[in-house]
Amino acid sequence: MWKKIQQRIFPFIIAASALSVSASAAFYSVSGLSKLFAGATFAVIIMTTSLEVAKLVIASLLYQYRTTIPKLLKYYLTIAAVVLVLITSMGIYGFLSAAYQETAAKAGSIDAKITLIEVKRDNVKEQLAVYSDEKSSINTAVSDLRSGLSTNKIQYKDKETGQIINTTSSSTRRALERQLDQAITRQTEINTKVDNLNEQLFKYETEIVEVKTNNDVAGELGPLKYLSGLTGIPMDKIINWLLLTIIFVFDPLAIALVIAANFAFEKLRPKTKNNIYGEKVIIKEEEIVVEEVTEEVTPSPEQPPTPTPVIINQDPPPFHQPANGRR
Repeated sequence: MWKKIQQRIFPFIIAASALSVSASAAFYSVSGLSKLFAGATFAVIIMTTSLEVAKLVIASLLYQYRTTIPKLLKYYLTIAAVVLVLITSMGIYGFLSAAYQETAAKAGSIDAKITLIEVKRDNVKEQLAVYSDEKSSINTAVSDLRSGLSTNKIQYKDKETGQIINTTSSSTRRALERQLDQAITRQTEINTKVDNLNEQLFKYETEIVEVKTNNDVAGELGPLKYLSGLTGIPMDKIINWLLLTIIFVFDPLAIALVIAANFAFEKLRPKTKNNIYGEKVIIKEEEIVVEEVTEEVTPSPEQPPTPTPVIINQDPPPFHQPANGRR
């Protein structure tokens, strides 16, 4: 019982799968070709839709009438079906590649934005390095001047001779105090600039993190970027191989499922034969089994059955004489 139900339901499952794959392939193909010929979108949609339907009809026709259809027509329909499969595959490739290009364009704009922020960040880092060096030298000078002024001994380095000179001259002391005031003022300015540069640097780093995390493109292209980094192959080549794999399976699978559905429904039909009155009657399963067995047992006319050999004893049995000599 369950086997009969399975035999009757499974062809419909195959047909539903064939229609779903064919419909999705037709949709992607029509969309891709309409984008390719954007000047006549509506006309292209009508043309490609009719061709998609005709392709499925051709596949069913070639299977149903494979033994009776004329050879020339069979060859033409076969070539037409192959060409339609190639056209559908081209449309699917165009649709998927266009979708990838949109995502890749968004990713490119995001990468450019990140690059611009990184350039600004690097400029700030260079300025920060310069001011940090100046700040370090000024801190050292301020420390030395304060130390000398606190002990009433001024040590300074002669510019011409390079010697360290100790002095307690009041004029020299006033000059060094002015230098200390200038150094402290400069030190304050540099500290302010360093603080501002650190704030800008933190701002740019935060912007880079936000741009990388607050976009959907990173999630879409994440697997491709991972494969590209793992294999060292550019993402464009990886997506091209992936699209070629899809189109080589997509539409040929739809055609194969349509043929499989025709085959399943053909097996589902009851077998018939002509009776002695020329009417078609349904052959029962028991009769099919009997006919198969009969065909196996019945010898072919070219090889007649071999007769069973009969052994005939032509010589009479030997004569045995009784023991008493009487016959």
